[in-house]
Amino acid sequence: MGYNQHQSFFLRERWLGKGLRALVKNERFFFEDDAFEKLGLGKNMVQSLQHWLIAVGAVISEGTGKDRVLTFTKFGQWLLENDAALKYFDTVAMLHYNLTAEDEPSSTWYWYFNNYNEDISDKDEIFNNLNEWVQEREIRVVSENSISRDVDCLLRMYSLDDEPDDPEEVISSPFSKLHLIKQRGGIWHKNEIKIPNDNVLFVKYALCSYAEKNEQYEINLEDILNKAGLLGKIYNMNSSTIVQSLTRLEHDPFYKIEFTRTNNLDVIKLPKISVNELLDQHKF
Repeated sequence: MGYNQHQSFFLRERWLGKGLRALVKNERFFFEDDAFEKLGLGKNMVQSLQHWLIAVGAVISEGTGKDRVLTFTKFGQWLLENDAALKYFDTVAMLHYNLTAEDEPSSTWYWYFNNYNEDISDKDEIFNNLNEWVQEREIRVVSENSISRDVDCLLRMYSLDDEPDDPEEVISSPFSKLHLIKQRGGIWHKNEIKIPNDNVLFVKYALCSYAEKNEQYEINLEDILNKAGLLGKIYNMNSSTIVQSLTRLEHDPFYKIEFTRTNNLDVIKLPKISVNELLDQHKF
């Protein structure tokens, strides 16, 4: 599992676009000595950006040493072509899914959204619960400083939305648009995702990704609400919001689901469509 690989920098608004455009020209860009100068970022920030590109599923690392490169995934190519500036809510929500649905390389993010069941906590409570979870699962001892930095980075990444006066010094995170974490009086609140304009692409993406990975195309509503890697956990969605989204997908022209409602068990049958096919059909 991975901890504190972000160099204490959360993903900033304009970073992904910069990184993706640089990789179009040179797959080894991030391993060049002058990468930080070309990007206009500090050296540690460049290492952080490399981590985030991998963590959100935009690129994968291949090879070792002088042969190591970062290559685009299908999602990364789609991102570059459609919304590298992260203007659209659906894009950010899809990035969030990629970041939190797997326990590597961003284990703390996975834990907080899939395993941690408290919606209201102070930072010490989050740290103590995460530290216990980590130490129970890891063979090696993970530094408490690394875990603390992860907690700080996670909370700031989803809650910091202040814009500075200088547009070149943007420090806000795109993930603040999801409104999933808010701080009030030193207490951190995990909120339900705030969905504007009946957006459903991210819902399709999450269901499609889960179904393809697990080869499971029939899922009951209870699992969608409570199982790791699905809507209730990843986006903290309640049953009413999930049902509203699923109802829209019953009439979707491409990703049409079958929603069978019974007294005892509500079953959702998903189309056997790959994530790549889904991305090909959806352009901004």
